Amino acid sequence: MDGNSFRAEHADGLDATTRALTERRDAVLGGSYRLFYRRPVHLVHGRGQYLWDADGRRYLDVYNNVASLGHCHPAVVEAVHRQMQELNTHTRYLHRRILDYTDDLLATMPPELGPGRARAMYMCTGSEANDLALRVARAVTGGEGFIATTEAYHGTSELTSGVSPALGSGQPIAPTARLVPAPDAYRTGAADVGAWFADRVRAAIADMESSGTRFAGLVADSIFSSDGVLPGPAGYLAEAVDVVHRAGGVFIADEVQPGFARTGEEFWGFARHGVVPDVVTLGKPMGNGVPVSGLVAREEVLAAFSDRVPYFNTFGGNPVSMAAAQAVLTTIRAEGLQEHSLVVGSLLLAELRVLAQRHECVGDVRGAGLFTGLELVRDRGTREPDGPLALEVLEELRERGVLTSVAGPHGNVLKLRPPLAFAREDVGTLVTALDDSLTALGR
Repeated sequence: MDGNSFRAEHADGLDATTRALTERRDAVLGGSYRLFYRRPVHLVHGRGQYLWDADGRRYLDVYNNVASLGHCHPAVVEAVHRQMQELNTHTRYLHRRILDYTDDLLATMPPELGPGRARAMYMCTGSEANDLALRVARAVTGGEGFIATTEAYHGTSELTSGVSPALGSGQPIAPTARLVPAPDAYRTGAADVGAWFADRVRAAIADMESSGTRFAGLVADSIFSSDGVLPGPAGYLAEAVDVVHRAGGVFIADEVQPGFARTGEEFWGFARHGVVPDVVTLGKPMGNGVPVSGLVAREEVLAAFSDRVPYFNTFGGNPVSMAAAQAVLTTIRAEGLQEHSLVVGSLLLAELRVLAQRHECVGDVRGAGLFTGLELVRDRGTREPDGPLALEVLEELRERGVLTSVAGPHGNVLKLRPPLAFAREDVGTLVTALDDSLTALGR
């Protein structure tokens, strides 16, 4: 999913402690795991938008939306600690926390997915949420075929990995799935990227059905994070969603990355586009580091599955996870984090566009709220992507105390997605580090 991965066989030049830890890790953990950076970062502490390594060096975190409010947010720590002292069990006993949280969660949704019109279910990971969403879509449509974008990531289960090409060439795509290009206005040059994308979805449905596969739905992250951070103009997804519904499919909005006030303009990423999904999946930022995920679906859509198939997740919806999730929702409101995301994100976009004027290798700057993509190219005229440069920039940023990653099919887009604690003063730190890194690389 991310291009800046480290393997132990490239451990030359590491200090003794880092080398020992990487060799130990390589000896006991599965070979699929990867570390970031040529010199892996050994983190021991976090607070807000900052992380500290074993040597006491502070880093600005511009990558992690798992700790969405900020690392070790006291409201979440206290809520989890308090509930852990009282009770933690599963959903087959009555408990008010899951009900109170669900009422609060549904109140953030559009009316069609609000109280009395939708229902929620809970899991531990985004993969589980998306897996259940695909099963629900199959049940309500009778179909098997799903559409996803060419660099999408929706999970690691058998079902979700089949619509997650970002996992790499070693992971086969489901034979009933179809991949369509992401709505990339920068690279396509489409005057109406919404119509462009809808045409690709329409063609994929036709191809699917011509091969005898019944269409079930479109699953999409509304900011197309893994495809290179493609917020596009607000509203551009509406035409594609209309195509999906007219073909009898459902739209699954994967809000694991763009949800919970991240985009600033709206609480949910899909809401920027004026669409109402049939199913919404939630994950990473939901518990600020506590494993909790969820699914919200129109009542009639969910009923097609849940009225026939029992579903139970031992840890999903447990009181401790619900306490963490409630603390996140409450804090977003109390600290005005949606507005904060919009204001600080707009400032960051403006400063990055100034930076782009000084560095010809910056081809495009785009974003919504605190979710920004900085695309690096070899030539602005041809827009040839420069993935190797992006990886070198990551290493330079790491040496300057800034942590982030890359995205997109060419690995040339810096994915700037900090905790919502990211502040005005951090904008200058990030932009200066980027400016110095590009200058050091002669770009």
